[in-house]
Amino acid sequence: MHRPKRSFNMMTWLLAALLGTFAVSGTASAQRVEGDRAAAVGLYAAEIPVRSQSESEREAGFTRALAQVLGKLSGDRNAAQRPGVSQELRRAAQYVEGYDYRQDEGVSSRGSPTFTTTLVVRFRQDDVDAVAGALGLPVWPDPRPKPVMWLAIDDGSGPRLVALQQNNVARPTLQRAIERGYRLGLPTGNAAEQAAVGAIWRGDTASVARISSRYNPPMQLIGKLYRDGAGWKADWIFVDSGRVLARWSETGADARRTLASGADGAADALTKRYARTSPTGAPSTQAIVFSGINSSADYVKLSAQLQRMSVVRGIRPVRATPLGLEVQLDLLTGLTGFRRMADENVFVEADGNIEGVTPVFHLR
Repeated sequence: MHRPKRSFNMMTWLLAALLGTFAVSGTASAQRVEGDRAAAVGLYAAEIPVRSQSESEREAGFTRALAQVLGKLSGDRNAAQRPGVSQELRRAAQYVEGYDYRQDEGVSSRGSPTFTTTLVVRFRQDDVDAVAGALGLPVWPDPRPKPVMWLAIDDGSGPRLVALQQNNVARPTLQRAIERGYRLGLPTGNAAEQAAVGAIWRGDTASVARISSRYNPPMQLIGKLYRDGAGWKADWIFVDSGRVLARWSETGADARRTLASGADGAADALTKRYARTSPTGAPSTQAIVFSGINSSADYVKLSAQLQRMSVVRGIRPVRATPLGLEVQLDLLTGLTGFRRMADENVFVEADGNIEGVTPVFHLR
């Protein structure tokens, strides 16, 4: 009785997917050949679940995608909450190099098919780097290490190692690591590695490091997941070259979300040790002279551009000089950040500016 309905639902989805494919237009949408599957590759791309392929949903997806990319680039899971970032997120569409859609099929808890639309977004690297640099976001250098995850799970029948053959079990942690800008590996699961489950359960980092010596780099994410009342608990240790960088635990009703916490803790430990702060200035008030302002329209153009710049926190006209209009700007990352974010299509720094003297920018 249910088979015709299921077939009808499948055909409906296929038709919708085909129509959606033809509906996507514009230079930003990528063209793929048959058999290709859209996927986010690298630090400057992201995958975002969306409810539809509407323009409003796509614009919101761009914002979330840029937040994820800035998080991957910096290694900071709270990058979107840093000063100035929210303003740039609202302009995410300006930095998009291309986008595509992917339809993912799954199965619900009742066994019926489910279909999810994923927006795959690619951003221009130079633009994202400029934003990160101007706002003073830390940068986690590439290439990044691929630690080995030694995970044991006890669902009530004793702890068992999660090896390469059981990668679907570890998928929440592996996927979350990708979202944080790095990858995790799994052991092959030979007999000696299976026997190491006791060391994992005890948190014996030295023993785990020894058995992990065949893998590179010498980093291990050691975790155990077990029942905690009606829910789950995960205990994690992150080790780098024999040194414990972090220990943490997570509890929750959903085992998958609890597992994902391992990737977050490892990313936090790695970025704390390896991320580098961008060479920007400290917050400051800077006097700048803007030349080429010959009308009220020119002033409105300049004012609008300054208000769009996320490094500019305040604008105060001071006086007119023979060179132009002097303005005091409250700058999030000083003159260095302002220079990085200046749009040369609107104004450009004059030649011959001297350090320590009020800089001059010319309105185009």
